[in-house]
Amino acid sequence: MKKKFDPAPVDKLAVDPKKAIEADMKMTKLEEGLEETFPASDPVSETQPKPSRD
Repeated sequence: MKKKFDPAPVDKLAVDPKKAIEADMKMTKLEEGLEETFPASDPVSETQPKPSRD
């Protein structure tokens, strides 16, 4: 049996869709946080490290 010609094979170097969605969500949260805190000088919690459990 002959293989069918695939004009668009899977791109091995393409961005993983799940990782792209996670990055978009993170950027959305950051944008929302910046809009809510504008003109204040406090940094947005998305950019601050989470407290450690020491």
